[in-house]
Amino acid sequence: MKKSSGSYPRVRAEGGGRGVVAQAGSVLLVETVRKSGLDAAISAGLTPWRKPRAVHDPGKILLDVALAVALGGDCLADVGMLRAEPGVFGPVASDPTVSRLIDTLAASGEKALTAIRAARSEVRKKVWELAGEQAPDAGGQVIVDLDGVLVVAHSDKQDAAPTWKKTYGHHPLMGFVDHGPGGTGEPVAALLRPGNAGSNTAADHITATRLALAQLPGKYRRGRRTLIRCDSGGGTHEFVAWLAQRGRWLSYSVGMVITEAVHQHVLKIPASAWTPAVETSGEVRDGAWVAELTGDLLDGWAKGMRLIVRKERPHPGAQLRITDADGMRITCFATNTPDRPIAELELRHRLRARAEDRIRAARSTGLRNLPLHDTAQNRVWLEIVQIALDLLAWMPVLALTGRARLWEPRRLRLRLFSAAGQLVTTGRRRILRLAHHWPWTREITDALERLALLPNPG
Repeated sequence: MKKSSGSYPRVRAEGGGRGVVAQAGSVLLVETVRKSGLDAAISAGLTPWRKPRAVHDPGKILLDVALAVALGGDCLADVGMLRAEPGVFGPVASDPTVSRLIDTLAASGEKALTAIRAARSEVRKKVWELAGEQAPDAGGQVIVDLDGVLVVAHSDKQDAAPTWKKTYGHHPLMGFVDHGPGGTGEPVAALLRPGNAGSNTAADHITATRLALAQLPGKYRRGRRTLIRCDSGGGTHEFVAWLAQRGRWLSYSVGMVITEAVHQHVLKIPASAWTPAVETSGEVRDGAWVAELTGDLLDGWAKGMRLIVRKERPHPGAQLRITDADGMRITCFATNTPDRPIAELELRHRLRARAEDRIRAARSTGLRNLPLHDTAQNRVWLEIVQIALDLLAWMPVLALTGRARLWEPRRLRLRLFSAAGQLVTTGRRRILRLAHHWPWTREITDALERLALLPNPG
Protein backbone atom coordinates (compact mmCIF):
# COMPACT_ATOMS: atom_id res chain seq x y z
CA MET A 1 0.00 0.00 0.00
CA LYS A 2 1.42 3.32 -1.07
CA LYS A 3 1.68 5.88 1.71
CA SER A 4 -0.02 9.22 1.08
CA SER A 5 2.37 12.16 0.82
CA GLY A 6 -0.09 14.68 2.26
CA SER A 7 -3.55 16.20 2.04
CA TYR A 8 -2.79 18.41 -0.96
CA PRO A 9 -1.27 17.65 -4.36
CA ARG A 10 2.30 18.69 -4.99
CA VAL A 11 2.63 21.54 -7.45
CA ARG A 12 5.84 22.81 -8.96
CA ALA A 13 5.76 26.61 -9.32
CA GLU A 14 7.59 28.46 -12.09
CA GLY A 15 7.70 32.14 -12.94
CA GLY A 16 7.56 31.98 -16.72
CA GLY A 17 3.79 32.27 -17.32
CA ARG A 18 2.61 34.71 -19.99
CA GLY A 19 -0.76 36.27 -20.66
CA VAL A 20 -1.93 35.38 -17.15
CA VAL A 21 -3.98 38.08 -15.39
CA ALA A 22 -4.28 38.21 -11.62
CA GLN A 23 -7.51 39.62 -10.17
CA ALA A 24 -9.12 39.18 -13.59
CA GLY A 25 -12.61 39.64 -12.17
CA SER A 26 -11.73 43.24 -11.40
CA VAL A 27 -12.76 44.05 -14.97
CA LEU A 28 -16.23 44.38 -13.41
CA LEU A 29 -15.04 47.48 -11.56
CA VAL A 30 -13.21 48.80 -14.61
CA GLU A 31 -16.36 48.48 -16.73
CA THR A 32 -18.41 50.13 -13.98
CA VAL A 33 -16.01 53.07 -14.09
CA ARG A 34 -16.31 53.23 -17.86
CA LYS A 35 -20.10 53.01 -18.06
CA SER A 36 -20.70 55.44 -15.22
CA GLY A 37 -18.29 58.01 -16.62
CA LEU A 38 -16.52 58.25 -13.27
CA ASP A 39 -13.08 58.44 -14.90
CA ALA A 40 -14.04 61.39 -17.08
CA ALA A 41 -15.82 63.20 -14.23
CA ILE A 42 -12.91 62.94 -11.77
CA SER A 43 -10.37 63.82 -14.48
CA ALA A 44 -12.37 66.93 -15.35
CA GLY A 45 -12.71 67.89 -11.69
CA LEU A 46 -8.98 67.57 -11.04
CA THR A 47 -7.87 69.39 -14.20
CA PRO A 48 -6.54 72.39 -12.18
CA TRP A 49 -4.04 70.05 -10.53
CA ARG A 50 -2.61 68.62 -13.76
CA LYS A 51 0.80 70.04 -14.49
CA PRO A 52 1.85 70.96 -18.05
CA ARG A 53 3.34 68.04 -19.98
CA ALA A 54 2.37 65.65 -17.16
CA VAL A 55 2.38 62.00 -18.25
CA HIS A 56 -0.27 60.81 -15.81
CA ASP A 57 -3.70 62.37 -15.35
CA PRO A 58 -4.49 63.25 -11.68
CA GLY A 59 -7.99 61.82 -12.01
CA LYS A 60 -6.66 58.50 -13.32
CA ILE A 61 -4.09 58.34 -10.50
CA LEU A 62 -6.74 58.92 -7.83
CA LEU A 63 -9.09 56.42 -9.43
CA ASP A 64 -6.32 53.81 -9.65
CA VAL A 65 -5.75 54.10 -5.90
CA ALA A 66 -9.49 53.78 -5.32
CA LEU A 67 -9.59 50.63 -7.47
CA ALA A 68 -6.69 49.18 -5.47
CA VAL A 69 -8.58 49.90 -2.24
CA ALA A 70 -11.74 48.31 -3.66
CA LEU A 71 -9.69 45.18 -4.39
CA GLY A 72 -8.48 45.03 -0.79
CA GLY A 73 -5.54 47.44 -0.63
CA ASP A 74 -5.02 49.56 2.46
CA CYS A 75 -2.22 51.96 1.51
CA LEU A 76 -1.02 54.01 -1.47
CA ALA A 77 1.67 51.48 -2.40
CA ASP A 78 -0.98 48.82 -3.08
CA VAL A 79 -1.63 50.53 -6.40
CA GLY A 80 1.30 48.38 -7.53
CA MET A 81 -1.04 45.43 -8.13
CA LEU A 82 -2.75 47.51 -10.84
CA ARG A 83 0.58 48.56 -12.29
CA ALA A 84 1.42 44.88 -12.80
CA GLU A 85 -1.61 44.45 -15.11
CA PRO A 86 -1.41 47.20 -17.77
CA GLY A 87 -3.55 45.13 -20.12
CA VAL A 88 -6.51 45.60 -17.77
CA PHE A 89 -5.81 48.88 -15.98
CA GLY A 90 -3.69 50.76 -18.50
CA PRO A 91 -0.61 52.79 -17.50
CA VAL A 92 -0.43 53.31 -13.73
CA ALA A 93 1.70 55.98 -12.07
CA SER A 94 4.72 55.14 -9.92
CA ASP A 95 4.55 55.25 -6.13
CA PRO A 96 6.40 58.60 -5.89
CA THR A 97 4.02 60.16 -8.43
CA VAL A 98 1.02 58.91 -6.45
CA SER A 99 2.46 60.30 -3.21
CA ARG A 100 3.17 63.69 -4.78
CA LEU A 101 -0.42 63.95 -6.03
CA ILE A 102 -1.85 63.15 -2.58
CA ASP A 103 0.42 65.82 -1.05
CA THR A 104 -0.66 68.33 -3.70
CA LEU A 105 -4.36 67.66 -3.18
CA ALA A 106 -3.90 67.78 0.60
CA ALA A 107 -2.19 71.16 0.33
CA SER A 108 -5.15 72.48 -1.70
CA GLY A 109 -7.45 71.83 1.24
CA GLU A 110 -11.19 72.13 0.74
CA LYS A 111 -10.88 73.10 -2.95
CA ALA A 112 -9.62 69.67 -4.03
CA LEU A 113 -12.09 67.82 -1.79
CA THR A 114 -14.97 69.85 -3.23
CA ALA A 115 -13.90 68.97 -6.78
CA ILE A 116 -13.79 65.25 -5.98
CA ARG A 117 -17.16 65.35 -4.22
CA ALA A 118 -18.77 67.24 -7.08
CA ALA A 119 -17.59 64.57 -9.55
CA ARG A 120 -18.98 61.79 -7.35
CA SER A 121 -22.32 63.58 -7.03
CA GLU A 122 -22.58 64.03 -10.78
CA VAL A 123 -21.86 60.37 -11.44
CA ARG A 124 -24.16 59.17 -8.64
CA LYS A 125 -27.13 60.82 -10.32
CA LYS A 126 -26.34 59.06 -13.58
CA VAL A 127 -25.81 55.66 -11.92
CA TRP A 128 -29.18 55.88 -10.20
CA GLU A 129 -30.80 56.68 -13.53
CA LEU A 130 -29.10 53.68 -15.13
CA ALA A 131 -30.12 51.43 -12.24
CA GLY A 132 -33.81 52.20 -12.71
CA GLU A 133 -35.92 50.09 -10.37
CA GLN A 134 -32.81 48.86 -8.56
CA ALA A 135 -31.74 52.36 -7.54
CA PRO A 136 -31.95 53.27 -3.83
CA ASP A 137 -34.50 55.98 -4.64
CA ALA A 138 -36.87 53.64 -6.48
CA GLY A 139 -39.32 53.75 -3.55
CA GLY A 140 -39.64 57.52 -3.79
CA GLN A 141 -37.47 58.27 -0.75
CA VAL A 142 -33.76 58.20 0.03
CA ILE A 143 -32.64 57.17 3.52
CA VAL A 144 -29.29 58.49 4.79
CA ASP A 145 -27.82 56.87 7.90
CA LEU A 146 -25.30 58.84 9.98
CA ASP A 147 -22.95 57.00 12.31
CA GLY A 148 -19.54 57.41 13.87
CA VAL A 149 -16.62 55.07 13.16
CA LEU A 150 -13.64 54.50 15.43
CA VAL A 151 -10.39 54.11 13.47
CA VAL A 152 -7.47 52.95 15.62
CA ALA A 153 -4.04 54.52 15.03
CA HIS A 154 -0.98 52.37 15.70
CA SER A 155 1.41 55.33 15.47
CA ASP A 156 1.35 59.01 16.39
CA LYS A 157 -0.66 60.68 13.62
CA GLN A 158 -1.95 64.21 13.45
CA ASP A 159 -5.21 64.66 15.41
CA ALA A 160 -5.10 61.10 16.75
CA ALA A 161 -6.39 61.09 20.32
CA PRO A 162 -7.81 58.75 22.98
CA THR A 163 -11.32 57.55 22.09
CA TRP A 164 -14.33 56.87 24.28
CA LYS A 165 -13.59 53.15 23.95
CA LYS A 166 -10.16 53.71 25.50
CA THR A 167 -8.37 53.16 22.20
CA TYR A 168 -6.27 55.70 20.30
CA GLY A 169 -6.99 57.11 16.86
CA HIS A 170 -9.70 59.01 14.99
CA HIS A 171 -13.50 59.20 15.13
CA PRO A 172 -14.87 59.97 11.64
CA LEU A 173 -18.59 60.67 11.22
CA MET A 174 -19.95 59.01 8.09
CA GLY A 175 -23.18 58.93 6.12
CA PHE A 176 -24.49 56.06 3.98
CA VAL A 177 -27.43 55.79 1.60
CA ASP A 178 -29.42 52.70 2.56
CA HIS A 179 -30.18 50.48 -0.45
CA GLY A 180 -32.82 48.61 1.52
CA PRO A 181 -33.25 44.85 1.95
CA GLY A 182 -32.38 44.15 -1.69
CA GLY A 183 -28.99 45.84 -1.72
CA THR A 184 -26.11 47.21 0.32
CA GLY A 185 -25.34 50.92 0.60
CA GLU A 186 -23.08 53.69 -0.61
CA PRO A 187 -21.20 56.45 1.24
CA VAL A 188 -22.28 60.07 0.89
CA ALA A 189 -20.38 61.75 3.74
CA ALA A 190 -17.14 61.29 5.65
CA LEU A 191 -16.09 63.89 8.20
CA LEU A 192 -12.64 63.22 9.68
CA ARG A 193 -12.50 64.04 13.38
CA PRO A 194 -10.02 63.52 16.25
CA GLY A 195 -10.43 60.43 18.37
CA ASN A 196 -11.82 62.45 21.28
CA ALA A 197 -14.59 64.05 19.19
CA GLY A 198 -17.93 63.75 20.93
CA SER A 199 -20.58 61.29 19.77
CA ASN A 200 -23.34 63.90 20.13
CA THR A 201 -21.66 66.97 18.64
CA ALA A 202 -24.46 68.80 16.83
CA ALA A 203 -22.17 70.88 14.60
CA ASP A 204 -20.51 67.75 13.24
CA HIS A 205 -23.88 66.10 12.55
CA ILE A 206 -25.02 69.21 10.68
CA THR A 207 -21.83 69.28 8.60
CA ALA A 208 -22.09 65.57 7.78
CA THR A 209 -25.74 66.00 6.79
CA ARG A 210 -24.86 68.85 4.46
CA LEU A 211 -22.13 66.75 2.85
CA ALA A 212 -24.60 63.90 2.38
CA LEU A 213 -27.32 66.09 0.90
CA ALA A 214 -24.84 67.58 -1.57
CA GLN A 215 -24.29 64.07 -2.95
CA LEU A 216 -27.99 63.53 -3.70
CA PRO A 217 -29.85 64.66 -6.83
CA GLY A 218 -31.61 67.99 -6.40
CA LYS A 219 -35.12 66.54 -6.48
CA TYR A 220 -34.58 65.08 -3.00
CA ARG A 221 -34.56 68.54 -1.49
CA ARG A 222 -38.33 68.94 -1.56
CA GLY A 223 -41.40 67.02 -0.54
CA ARG A 224 -39.66 65.18 2.31
CA ARG A 225 -38.07 62.71 -0.09
CA THR A 226 -34.95 62.41 2.07
CA LEU A 227 -34.90 60.81 5.52
CA ILE A 228 -31.98 61.47 7.87
CA ARG A 229 -31.60 58.61 10.33
CA CYS A 230 -29.12 58.35 13.22
CA ASP A 231 -28.69 56.99 16.73
CA SER A 232 -28.86 58.93 20.00
CA GLY A 233 -25.60 60.69 19.11
CA GLY A 234 -27.75 62.99 16.97
CA GLY A 235 -30.42 63.45 19.62
CA THR A 236 -29.51 67.02 20.55
CA HIS A 237 -31.70 70.13 20.60
CA GLU A 238 -29.47 71.94 18.10
CA PHE A 239 -29.38 69.15 15.51
CA VAL A 240 -33.10 68.36 15.76
CA ALA A 241 -33.90 72.09 15.50
CA TRP A 242 -31.70 72.34 12.38
CA LEU A 243 -33.49 69.36 10.82
CA ALA A 244 -36.88 70.83 11.74
CA GLN A 245 -36.05 74.10 9.97
CA ARG A 246 -35.85 72.05 6.78
CA GLY A 247 -38.95 70.05 7.66
CA ARG A 248 -40.77 70.85 4.44
CA TRP A 249 -38.31 68.79 2.42
CA LEU A 250 -36.42 66.76 5.01
CA SER A 251 -37.63 63.98 7.30
CA TYR A 252 -35.73 62.68 10.28
CA SER A 253 -35.66 59.71 12.63
CA VAL A 254 -33.23 60.41 15.45
CA GLY A 255 -32.45 58.27 18.49
CA MET A 256 -32.88 59.98 21.86
CA VAL A 257 -31.20 59.49 25.21
CA ILE A 258 -33.42 58.03 27.93
CA THR A 259 -33.43 60.85 30.46
CA GLU A 260 -34.97 60.68 33.92
CA ALA A 261 -38.01 62.60 32.63
CA VAL A 262 -38.51 60.08 29.80
CA HIS A 263 -38.04 57.23 32.25
CA GLN A 264 -40.74 58.58 34.57
CA HIS A 265 -43.18 59.08 31.67
CA VAL A 266 -42.61 55.50 30.51
CA LEU A 267 -43.52 54.20 33.96
CA LYS A 268 -46.84 56.08 33.77
CA ILE A 269 -47.91 54.72 30.37
CA PRO A 270 -51.00 52.51 30.84
CA ALA A 271 -50.90 48.98 29.44
CA SER A 272 -53.65 49.82 26.94
CA ALA A 273 -51.45 52.50 25.31
CA TRP A 274 -48.75 50.05 24.23
CA THR A 275 -48.88 48.77 20.62
CA PRO A 276 -47.10 45.55 19.56
CA ALA A 277 -43.95 46.15 17.53
CA VAL A 278 -43.73 44.53 14.09
CA GLU A 279 -41.14 42.73 11.98
CA THR A 280 -40.21 43.52 8.37
CA SER A 281 -42.57 40.72 7.31
CA GLY A 282 -45.47 42.50 8.99
CA GLU A 283 -45.77 39.94 11.76
CA VAL A 284 -45.89 40.95 15.40
CA ARG A 285 -42.46 41.08 17.07
CA ASP A 286 -42.49 38.83 20.09
CA GLY A 287 -41.94 40.58 23.41
CA ALA A 288 -41.74 44.16 22.05
CA TRP A 289 -44.16 47.09 22.26
CA VAL A 290 -44.16 50.77 21.26
CA ALA A 291 -45.95 53.88 22.53
CA GLU A 292 -45.93 57.60 21.78
CA LEU A 293 -44.98 60.11 24.48
CA THR A 294 -46.78 63.46 24.58
CA GLY A 295 -47.30 66.37 26.94
CA ASP A 296 -44.73 68.59 28.61
CA LEU A 297 -41.98 66.15 27.67
CA LEU A 298 -41.91 67.81 24.23
CA ASP A 299 -41.57 71.35 25.59
CA GLY A 300 -38.49 73.06 24.20
CA TRP A 301 -38.15 70.70 21.25
CA ALA A 302 -38.93 71.41 17.61
CA LYS A 303 -42.53 71.85 16.55
CA GLY A 304 -44.01 68.75 14.92
CA MET A 305 -41.62 66.36 16.66
CA ARG A 306 -43.03 63.00 17.74
CA LEU A 307 -41.38 61.03 20.54
CA ILE A 308 -41.79 57.27 20.32
CA VAL A 309 -40.61 54.82 22.95
CA ARG A 310 -40.07 51.08 22.64
CA LYS A 311 -39.83 48.43 25.33
CA GLU A 312 -38.64 44.89 24.75
CA ARG A 313 -37.68 41.88 26.77
CA PRO A 314 -33.87 41.81 26.84
CA HIS A 315 -32.13 39.06 24.93
CA PRO A 316 -30.71 36.17 26.98
CA GLY A 317 -27.54 37.30 28.72
CA ALA A 318 -28.18 41.02 28.14
CA GLN A 319 -27.62 43.33 31.10
CA LEU A 320 -30.35 45.78 32.03
CA ARG A 321 -29.44 49.46 32.30
CA ILE A 322 -30.48 51.91 34.97
CA THR A 323 -32.82 53.58 32.45
CA ASP A 324 -34.68 50.34 31.73
CA ALA A 325 -38.02 49.74 33.44
CA ASP A 326 -39.88 46.74 34.80
CA GLY A 327 -37.32 44.33 33.39
CA MET A 328 -37.73 45.76 29.88
CA ARG A 329 -35.08 47.34 27.65
CA ILE A 330 -36.22 50.91 26.85
CA THR A 331 -35.22 52.86 23.73
CA CYS A 332 -36.57 56.09 22.30
CA PHE A 333 -36.43 58.10 19.07
CA ALA A 334 -37.85 61.30 17.60
CA THR A 335 -39.34 61.85 14.16
CA ASN A 336 -41.27 64.50 12.26
CA THR A 337 -43.20 62.01 10.12
CA PRO A 338 -46.94 62.56 10.76
CA ASP A 339 -49.96 60.33 10.23
CA ARG A 340 -48.16 56.99 10.19
CA PRO A 341 -48.58 54.14 12.72
CA ILE A 342 -45.97 54.26 15.46
CA ALA A 343 -45.14 50.56 14.98
CA GLU A 344 -44.27 51.28 11.33
CA LEU A 345 -42.13 54.26 12.32
CA GLU A 346 -40.34 52.21 14.98
CA LEU A 347 -39.55 49.47 12.46
CA ARG A 348 -38.18 52.09 10.06
CA HIS A 349 -35.93 53.47 12.78
CA ARG A 350 -34.80 50.01 13.92
CA LEU A 351 -33.59 49.25 10.38
CA ARG A 352 -30.92 51.88 11.01
CA ALA A 353 -28.92 48.89 12.24
CA ARG A 354 -28.01 48.24 8.60
CA ALA A 355 -25.53 51.11 8.97
CA GLU A 356 -23.39 48.71 11.01
CA ASP A 357 -23.07 46.54 7.89
CA ARG A 358 -21.93 49.58 5.93
CA ILE A 359 -19.32 50.37 8.57
CA ARG A 360 -18.06 46.78 8.47
CA ALA A 361 -17.71 47.06 4.69
CA ALA A 362 -15.86 50.37 5.07
CA ARG A 363 -13.43 48.86 7.56
CA SER A 364 -12.57 46.13 5.06
CA THR A 365 -12.20 48.75 2.32
CA GLY A 366 -9.46 51.10 3.43
CA LEU A 367 -10.91 52.29 6.73
CA ARG A 368 -9.24 49.76 9.01
CA ASN A 369 -6.62 52.43 9.58
CA LEU A 370 -5.65 55.81 8.15
CA PRO A 371 -2.31 55.15 6.41
CA LEU A 372 -1.00 58.72 6.18
CA HIS A 373 0.31 61.08 8.87
CA ASP A 374 -1.21 64.50 8.27
CA THR A 375 -4.93 65.16 8.71
CA ALA A 376 -5.13 66.86 5.30
CA GLN A 377 -3.67 63.75 3.65
CA ASN A 378 -6.04 61.45 5.48
CA ARG A 379 -9.00 63.58 4.39
CA VAL A 380 -7.99 62.83 0.81
CA TRP A 381 -7.67 59.16 1.78
CA LEU A 382 -11.26 59.21 3.08
CA GLU A 383 -12.42 60.47 -0.32
CA ILE A 384 -10.52 57.61 -1.97
CA VAL A 385 -12.21 55.14 0.38
CA GLN A 386 -15.60 56.58 -0.52
CA ILE A 387 -14.88 56.23 -4.25
CA ALA A 388 -13.93 52.58 -3.68
CA LEU A 389 -17.12 51.97 -1.69
CA ASP A 390 -19.15 53.73 -4.39
CA LEU A 391 -17.79 51.33 -7.01
CA LEU A 392 -18.47 48.32 -4.77
CA ALA A 393 -22.07 49.51 -4.41
CA TRP A 394 -22.69 50.63 -7.99
CA MET A 395 -21.34 47.50 -9.67
CA PRO A 396 -23.83 45.12 -7.96
CA VAL A 397 -26.72 47.52 -8.59
CA LEU A 398 -25.91 47.75 -12.29
CA ALA A 399 -24.65 44.25 -13.02
CA LEU A 400 -25.53 41.61 -10.41
CA THR A 401 -28.82 39.89 -9.67
CA GLY A 402 -30.32 37.80 -6.90
CA ARG A 403 -28.39 37.21 -3.71
CA ALA A 404 -25.12 38.27 -5.36
CA ARG A 405 -26.34 41.86 -5.13
CA LEU A 406 -26.13 41.56 -1.34
CA TRP A 407 -22.51 40.38 -1.26
CA GLU A 408 -20.24 42.53 0.87
CA PRO A 409 -16.76 43.59 -0.34
CA ARG A 410 -14.91 40.62 1.14
CA ARG A 411 -17.16 38.14 -0.62
CA LEU A 412 -16.99 40.08 -3.90
CA ARG A 413 -13.20 39.90 -3.72
CA LEU A 414 -13.12 36.22 -2.87
CA ARG A 415 -15.63 35.03 -5.45
CA LEU A 416 -15.53 37.52 -8.31
CA PHE A 417 -12.50 39.80 -8.34
CA SER A 418 -9.95 37.07 -7.52
CA ALA A 419 -10.88 34.96 -10.54
CA ALA A 420 -7.91 34.10 -12.76
CA GLY A 421 -7.86 34.82 -16.47
CA GLN A 422 -5.76 34.80 -19.63
CA LEU A 423 -5.40 37.92 -21.75
CA VAL A 424 -5.31 37.10 -25.44
CA THR A 425 -4.61 39.66 -28.17
CA THR A 426 -6.00 38.91 -31.63
CA GLY A 427 -5.64 41.65 -34.22
CA ARG A 428 -6.88 44.81 -32.55
CA ARG A 429 -8.97 43.04 -29.93
CA ARG A 430 -8.04 41.99 -26.42
CA ILE A 431 -9.98 39.09 -24.96
CA LEU A 432 -9.89 38.11 -21.30
CA ARG A 433 -10.58 34.41 -20.93
CA LEU A 434 -11.69 33.60 -17.40
CA ALA A 435 -11.02 30.23 -15.81
CA HIS A 436 -13.72 27.83 -16.96
CA HIS A 437 -13.67 25.79 -13.75
CA TRP A 438 -14.13 28.77 -11.43
CA PRO A 439 -17.58 28.40 -9.77
CA TRP A 440 -18.52 32.06 -10.26
CA THR A 441 -17.26 32.63 -13.81
CA ARG A 442 -20.85 32.66 -15.05
CA GLU A 443 -21.77 35.42 -12.59
CA ILE A 444 -18.83 37.48 -13.88
CA THR A 445 -19.60 37.03 -17.57
CA ASP A 446 -23.32 37.65 -17.10
CA ALA A 447 -22.54 40.82 -15.15
CA LEU A 448 -20.19 42.02 -17.89
CA GLU A 449 -22.92 41.44 -20.47
CA ARG A 450 -25.36 43.56 -18.45
CA LEU A 451 -22.79 46.34 -18.19
CA ALA A 452 -22.15 46.13 -21.94
CA LEU A 453 -25.85 46.77 -22.62
CA LEU A 454 -25.77 50.08 -20.74
CA PRO A 455 -25.31 53.22 -22.84
CA ASN A 456 -21.84 54.70 -23.05
CA PRO A 457 -21.33 58.03 -21.26
CA GLY A 458 -21.50 61.21 -23.24
